[in-house]
Amino acid sequence: MRILLVEDEVDLAQALASALRQNQAVVDVAGSLREAEDAALSAQHDVIVLDRGLPDGDGLSLVAFLRENDIPAAVLVLTAMTDVAERVLSLDGGADDYLAKPFSMDELMARVRALARRPAVRANLVMTLGQLRFDHHTRQAHVGEHCITLPRRELLVLEALLEHRGRTVLREAMQERVYGHEDDIQSNALDTHVSRLRSKLDKAGAQVEIHAIRGVGYLICAARPAA
Repeated sequence: MRILLVEDEVDLAQALASALRQNQAVVDVAGSLREAEDAALSAQHDVIVLDRGLPDGDGLSLVAFLRENDIPAAVLVLTAMTDVAERVLSLDGGADDYLAKPFSMDELMARVRALARRPAVRANLVMTLGQLRFDHHTRQAHVGEHCITLPRRELLVLEALLEHRGRTVLREAMQERVYGHEDDIQSNALDTHVSRLRSKLDKAGAQVEIHAIRGVGYLICAARPAA
């Protein structure tokens, strides 16, 4: 899951980004409407967590920008405004949900997960291939009754591959899913994540194959039956 966090309070943005990353998300951070527009156009986000009070305008104007540019990300508005009319304005302005400050991190994560499960954001909650089953709701991979424990970036690699199972995922597209804009990406880091994921799936008996298409990207498919 990739999230765009639009928040101009630096300390709060850092705390929220850290919490979201601990919950297996790739997070891009923008501190203004202009930065948010650029980020929304440059990468595909599942959920946008949006502060209303930004230095260059009301965060709700970003929602209109998203819809005008056919960007389908779900939007969760953060607001210090507790008046009912203001909350209604957020929803009527195109936001999918809102959360009033102050809020608990647990509630924020619950609302983000709920938005990411909506059909417009995630068409298939459970994906299967070979003996492998991946559940978007729990963000867990299983082979039979066995749960495969994966670190965040290997989990994101698997998610991207399964969403395009049987088709090649371009290397650049995979990097966008796995790394945030501010991450320092080593030249062979993505290959290392794919290699470790492949090894764990093989060991678990997932009966899937991950192929590296040289100079292009990666592809996951069901393993061929032994001759």
